[in-house]
Amino acid sequence: MSNPSNGAAPTHPLAPYDALLLVSFGGPEGPDEVIDFLEIVTKGSGVPRERLEHVGEHYFRFGGRSPINDQNRALIAALHSELADRGADMPIYWGNRNWHPFITQALEEIVTAGHHRVLMLTTSAYPSYSGCRSYREDVQEALDELDAPMVIDRIGNYGLDDGFVTANAQALQAALGELPGAHVLFVTHSIPTAMDEASGPVGESGAYVRRHLDVAGRVATVAGGASGHELVFCSRSGRPETPWLEPDVNDRLAELHEKGIDRVVIAPIGFVSDHMEVIYDLDTEARQTCDELGMTMVRAATVGTMQPFVAALIDRAMSRADQARVQPGCPLQTPEGCGGHGCCANSRAPLTPALD
Repeated sequence: MSNPSNGAAPTHPLAPYDALLLVSFGGPEGPDEVIDFLEIVTKGSGVPRERLEHVGEHYFRFGGRSPINDQNRALIAALHSELADRGADMPIYWGNRNWHPFITQALEEIVTAGHHRVLMLTTSAYPSYSGCRSYREDVQEALDELDAPMVIDRIGNYGLDDGFVTANAQALQAALGELPGAHVLFVTHSIPTAMDEASGPVGESGAYVRRHLDVAGRVATVAGGASGHELVFCSRSGRPETPWLEPDVNDRLAELHEKGIDRVVIAPIGFVSDHMEVIYDLDTEARQTCDELGMTMVRAATVGTMQPFVAALIDRAMSRADQARVQPGCPLQTPEGCGGHGCCANSRAPLTPALD
């Protein structure tokens, strides 16, 4: 910050940014919104209504309300608190890809408030089309529709950041405290193998799995106390003939049981909060599998609003602000940890514009 004794106003620690934008997946707030939400999520994929109603039962089981919305509200509050502690609080707006408040609604609020330089963060930590580029495409589309004088930069993928690893390690330590010496299954969302192959910088492949393996290894080392660990997947969808990342968590639980391993900790390092894939696919389905097999299971917490994770997000924001002040070009180019133009390619529509 500049020295106020010279008569100049102190520079805000996040200048030139004047607002933050949290972009997330979205989810229904009540039973009457579930099917409409799922229709938006599956738009263009030809999923029959019967299938949507089946998936909707996951939400109806929990009152038709996705937990991701309250998780995002809590994260925004935690970000405000961290910023205030650093003397850097500023407005934070929230927009979703698939439900209210939509990204376009958030950008309209930002314009109305008179902000022009925005820094974006997402609730997805790893590179892939579904977890990174699709968000960037939707933000670019919303920007184009709005046609307003606004520049949006982003903090980038943060899965490898020390704060994210530390928070996951703390969560794993707590879970292993309940079940010492257990075998650890690190879990993330399955994606098509072709999407994994296209993840990361152009010319490389498999960044999605590779980074998860990196994080899993670091978390296991920092936490200590596990008898072994591995990466598994959950929430497979799509056509049966399309190859997706395996093994599925439930299949692997059955295999471990056959090997005589009956004490497991499930650590959802692929998710930043307890949304539907966590509370249904893991807390409900995986736990049911364990109960049927006679296995003991403890589920580690997601990073949620843990201080090391929240601090890591703000550290990234501060770093981008430092970069923006010394590189006045607008917008900034690819952030640290991301692969540049063409990263996480859209195999169906490769020419679709996306925010860098």
